[in-house]
Amino acid sequence: MSDLETVVAALRGGQVVLLATDTVYGLAAMATNSDALGAVFALKGRPVDTSVAVLVADTAQAERYVDLGAAGNALAECFWPGALTIVANRIDDRVVAAGTETTLGVRCPDDEFVRSVAAAVGPVAASSANFHGQPTPELCSDAAALFGTVEVVVDGGPRRGSASTVVSVIDGTVEMLRQGPVSMADITAAVAAGI
Repeated sequence: MSDLETVVAALRGGQVVLLATDTVYGLAAMATNSDALGAVFALKGRPVDTSVAVLVADTAQAERYVDLGAAGNALAECFWPGALTIVANRIDDRVVAAGTETTLGVRCPDDEFVRSVAAAVGPVAASSANFHGQPTPELCSDAAALFGTVEVVVDGGPRRGSASTVVSVIDGTVEMLRQGPVSMADITAAVAAGI
């Protein structure tokens, strides 16, 4: 079985997997499986009232779950695939277990493998492969050592990136929620050019 087939089968079976994204190693679960998402939180020791973004295959998949609006579409056009998470109003009626009651963060990663996983199973809830508040290991072996109970691990080589920039476009208001590789100046310019 290929890595892709193994990961897809594990996610569909409700398992948590450890894999490389374009930024860092992450713990991933099917975003529609609340039990699997709960397992990600438990593994990390992450408070359950914190949000987790989902990784999508493309903008079209994102738009099944959130209303990107003009600003979000401009940002997706400019920075996806890439290290920008866009938080927008939900339109999925809680099909996806991640996010809040009204909002959801979505990101199309610059990693063909992860996009292929999302294309196969739907949005993938992912959180950095670290204990809550601690650094994320750059090497798969180190990340796997932290989470010995995770059975499916895919080594994508060293990941020396930082967590994605997170920007909110709720109700058309653009707000930086977490600084990352994409600057606010770039975000502002992209929105101005796209609207």
